[in-house]
Amino acid sequence: MKKIVILDYGSGNLRSAERAVARAGADVTVTADRDAALAADGLVVPGVGAFAACMAGLRSVHGDQIIGRRLAGGLPVLGICVGMQILFSKGIEHGVTTEGCDEWPGTVDRLNAPVVPHMGWNTVDAPEGSALFEGLRGERFYFVHSYAARSWDLESDPTGTIPAPLVTWAEHGDRFVAAVENGPLCATQFHPEKSGDAGAHLLRNWLATLD
Repeated sequence: MKKIVILDYGSGNLRSAERAVARAGADVTVTADRDAALAADGLVVPGVGAFAACMAGLRSVHGDQIIGRRLAGGLPVLGICVGMQILFSKGIEHGVTTEGCDEWPGTVDRLNAPVVPHMGWNTVDAPEGSALFEGLRGERFYFVHSYAARSWDLESDPTGTIPAPLVTWAEHGDRFVAAVENGPLCATQFHPEKSGDAGAHLLRNWLATLD
């Protein structure tokens, strides 16, 4: 049974995420403890609310350093909702720019849609070869957000030695990044813990990648 830490930095549906990951078959701990987060087989970074508030909370427990340290060692991390957004270079909300973790280049900004927030079930367009979405073609997932990354700016490795990231898209007004699989770093803009059987299947898929 894989040992998973849900990073507690004062944001996110911690207990919902804990229950969902446990039901998927993992041994789950909710904590901000650095040693536990670094030792876990997988780290889940949830997030709800404003980008700036999430980054402030994350930095208060050195979560940005924990994420960076894990990824430097090839250790898996899964971001959820704003926990995905803070992995990008910056977020812009109400005219205020906040620096993110900068694991991926790009900006998180307001959705260009007639109705915001984007709240409810939506399909996604996953690429061939996706491990997260294996067996989930045509399924819907639950979104609650007003902001997203609406472009993908990370170029592929020209040498071909590093596999290109797999980017999943969704549409609400225009296209936005719904999920990313980039080596040990994965993330979803939607909430798998609120996405019923499809979300549970996705979490099991992620756990299966933690060799």
